[in-house]
Amino acid sequence: MAAVAAAKVVTPTGVLERAVVDVDDSTGLIVDVAATRGSVPDRLLAAGFVDIQINGIDDVDVAHASGADWDRLDALLAAQGTTTWCPTLVTAPLDSYAPRLAEIASARQRPAGRAQIAGAHLEGPFLGGAPGAHRRELIVPPDLDWIAALPSVVALTTLGPEATRAVDAVETFRAKGVVTSLGHSTATLAQATAATDAGATLVTHLFNGMGGLHHREPGLLGAALTDDRLTVSLIADLVHVHAAGIRLAFRAKGPGNVVLVTDAVAWRRGEVGGSALRMTDGAPRLEDGTLAGSALTMDRAVANVVRHCDVALEQALRAASADPARLMGLSDRGTIEVGKRADLVALDSDLRCCGTWVGGAAVRG
Repeated sequence: MAAVAAAKVVTPTGVLERAVVDVDDSTGLIVDVAATRGSVPDRLLAAGFVDIQINGIDDVDVAHASGADWDRLDALLAAQGTTTWCPTLVTAPLDSYAPRLAEIASARQRPAGRAQIAGAHLEGPFLGGAPGAHRRELIVPPDLDWIAALPSVVALTTLGPEATRAVDAVETFRAKGVVTSLGHSTATLAQATAATDAGATLVTHLFNGMGGLHHREPGLLGAALTDDRLTVSLIADLVHVHAAGIRLAFRAKGPGNVVLVTDAVAWRRGEVGGSALRMTDGAPRLEDGTLAGSALTMDRAVANVVRHCDVALEQALRAASADPARLMGLSDRGTIEVGKRADLVALDSDLRCCGTWVGGAAVRG
């Protein structure tokens, strides 16, 4: 039996002061969460972070990772408290995805004791009228046969609801158990609603890669903010979205309907999706200034929304763990309670990660 103690432990029912989380070593599951009179470290313990959009980190690009690259990614994830993630592939030729998905599937089968891969996120190539940093010439209409033949490692996709046969694509993804997100789009409200009716449940990086809100044509942004069936993801580096925009999203959607993502890229590598990038004004950008992912970590995302966006700590932590886990159907994680995986993150007084556990095994700190 392992025990992880902290001055504060965030649970679904509130924050326990001076508490211990007991873990069954054989299963990696939480068996008890209780207050203690003993000495505890001065830290806050929360559920491990779940990041559903990571293109790369630092100098390692998911689209090129192999061998020891995955070990480095594990270390970089542990350093920020992320215990579950979705390696994300940006728009590319259809025939180029198979080997990368096979590589991700292989990485997913590695031994325990490292961040768990929930599945791949295909951000493209079936995007709409706001491609952002995606190469426009590689964006294509949905190919239903290609979608139907995708391997089971694919867990999430982003597509534009205005794309040809988008509704059919959403239904095909849904039939395969793939979560569909709407993004990189200038869709009308009607098109966004039709895709939601077909089974889309998420909007990718709200405000970014989509048309603005117009009072006579609210578009995808209007659907995202007002349709309770849609969860929204946010890049909270305070570059992609102003603090006021983040505050608006949390207030409009309410608890449970916002997930934090980093949309991190291998910015030190200087390239993503075949396009050159460089760090400018706090974020990776293409040569023309277009934002191309972030250098954000999940612990900083949580700190940013708490300190600059008037979001309560417990709500911010939920947006980084319980809510993305629920969205992805991962009912075994995302909260600190008996029976759940002991995926945990310890945060110091600056809300920086100072310890990470995956299935009860310490991978940092």
